[in-house]
Amino acid sequence: MKRILQCIGFGALFVFAAAPASGQQIGKYVPIPAGSDADHALTEINGTADPAQKLALIDKFSSTLGQGDMAIVADDLYVNYYIAQKNYDKAFEYGDKLFALDPDNLSNDVNMVRAANEKGDADKVAAYGEKLAGILQRFKDLPAPAGTEAEGWQRQKAATLESNKDNINYIEEAVYLVDYRTADPAKRAAALTHFAQVFPDSPYANQALGVAATSYQQAQNIPKMLEVANGLLAKDPNNLGMLLLLSDYYSEQGEHLDKAEASANKAITLLGSAQRPEGVTDERWQKEISLQKGLALSSLGQVSIQKKDNAQAAENFKAAAPLLKPDDGSYGRNQYRLGFALLNLKKNAEAKEAFTEAASVNSPYRALAQAKLKTFAGGAAKH
Repeated sequence: MKRILQCIGFGALFVFAAAPASGQQIGKYVPIPAGSDADHALTEINGTADPAQKLALIDKFSSTLGQGDMAIVADDLYVNYYIAQKNYDKAFEYGDKLFALDPDNLSNDVNMVRAANEKGDADKVAAYGEKLAGILQRFKDLPAPAGTEAEGWQRQKAATLESNKDNINYIEEAVYLVDYRTADPAKRAAALTHFAQVFPDSPYANQALGVAATSYQQAQNIPKMLEVANGLLAKDPNNLGMLLLLSDYYSEQGEHLDKAEASANKAITLLGSAQRPEGVTDERWQKEISLQKGLALSSLGQVSIQKKDNAQAAENFKAAAPLLKPDDGSYGRNQYRLGFALLNLKKNAEAKEAFTEAASVNSPYRALAQAKLKTFAGGAAKH
């Protein structure tokens, strides 16, 4: 199901984190009074370009003013300084100190994920990224301050979440991509399933489950594949990737044939109105749509073979053939299936042609088709 995995995997472009408006941050707010010693010190630090001098000023701020909540400001200065210097281990050190003082500091979480990304440390991206779920849940659970009307408080929290939308999206996408790029299919599937559990409201949650299902299939863990795929369809009945995955699997196995047929037909209907994803060229999108339609038609052909309707099977396989031709694996399987449908219809010459086509492309069905061709003699073949 290589083509299905590619279809599910569209998207995933990083968006750099943006700072929320003042007063709409998540975590402790540390006010810096205008004209205060802290204000003057921060102005000097921010206006200094020389790295050594900047670090000396940050050290001075930390030792003289970095007490109480001002320690949060000092640690944040260190984090940003060390990220700029690409000294990521020191950035993690001060980021962890900042989390100890302010566990719900979303800005710090963004910085830690950013540092882990820049360092290429997938484990740290996942570990720091997962902190986001707790940060957001605790923020959503915050009770209204004394004297604040509950409805207004909910509006204020919603506005704060909206202002931090890019930051939240950045972290979720970073974790999703780390999980998606996991080489081992079983580990990738487990990681993406976990992602969807940790971030159920993420725009990447369903996408993660879709890739998890195909990854479980690659890992030959069929029970988990079916569990995840059927679970995702329960949440998202129009999920094209899962409709194709299940129609393909059930038709191949001869199980739940009515469901396989309904899923394939629904996929074809959805493909007729599918919108091209942003960033995908028209040419690529049309090729993708054609391949997905070919997969659905091939599944319908296999359902018909299982139901002993070989004429309908041959019709569907023939319709699928030109759509699947760009993909050797799918095309080879389709032509191999077509050969059997035609044999069952006593159309041996056409069957031989179909098997010849299956043997002509590089797919797992080449050897099977070649073996079948050897059974042909004098225009007849063994059934």
